[in-house]
Amino acid sequence: MLQTDYHDNVLTAYIDGEIDHDAAARLRTSIDGAAQSLKPRLLCLDFGSVRFMDSSGVGLVMGRYRQMKLIGGRLRVVNIPDHIYRIFAMSGLEGLGVLR
Repeated sequence: MLQTDYHDNVLTAYIDGEIDHDAAARLRTSIDGAAQSLKPRLLCLDFGSVRFMDSSGVGLVMGRYRQMKLIGGRLRVVNIPDHIYRIFAMSGLEGLGVLR
């Protein structure tokens, strides 16, 4: 499930539930559509309500990072539960400076 909020040129996507292959595809479509139409300065992915994530979640974040760079914006991932943060850290996402 996904809710978005756009305020002061910041698009925030509140992700809820599990991120697997199918969920990642749906999230990608929704987030990309909003980002392409609004062209925010910052895309903020809020993982506070994510209970499970497999490698598809890493791909979701990497793809949104590339998309935001293409439109001249930045990406930030926030409210990351500890068990999800470990997956991000092992994948090398810490080096991009997007995790908060």
